[in-house]
Amino acid sequence: MEHIDDKPATAESVWEILREITERQKNADIQMEKWRVEREKSRAEFDERLEKSRADYEKRMKNLEDRYGSMSHNFGSFAEEYFFNSFEKGEQDFFGEKFDSIERNVKRLKPVIKDEYDIVMLNCSSVAIVETKFRAHENDLPAIVKKAETFKINFPDFANHRIYLGLASMSFYAELENECIGAGIAIIKQVGEKIVINDKHLKVF
Repeated sequence: MEHIDDKPATAESVWEILREITERQKNADIQMEKWRVEREKSRAEFDERLEKSRADYEKRMKNLEDRYGSMSHNFGSFAEEYFFNSFEKGEQDFFGEKFDSIERNVKRLKPVIKDEYDIVMLNCSSVAIVETKFRAHENDLPAIVKKAETFKINFPDFANHRIYLGLASMSFYAELENECIGAGIAIIKQVGEKIVINDKHLKVF
């Protein structure tokens, strides 16, 4: 069999090959650029969707917080109204003392120490400060104890009065009651249609 060798390369054939390679590379670059643009577009669209989802989530959480905060405020106002009315109708005895006047949401216009007192009962020698909660917690106690100190500073006319503290809550649990007993804070809670006051452990602040 006769063997036929390939034709020898010429300048024209080499240039043709180079042009073909260049054209292929150019087409590949074009396809690569299209792919990059599409990828960036997809990424931008993904980021946009992600940002929208995040914004929607934050909006929903803000609405939830606003609603919950409003509900908490309403529950707290209900508890304060309930206990204030109960004291106003005659439940004004602490530690064997009778209090002559009762006020709510007491605060000084220009306090030395910023504080507010939910219910305050007074007589000529004693002050009873009652903090009201819809659902009290042990973490509330340090702030309640501090109210005896801030009251004397904000209202120096009563600095020499005996100060009694009470926690009024629509619900209590055993640990909270024990903490109140240990701190000398009266326990005031709703039982049926009346309030019950446990002040056997009450101390003077």
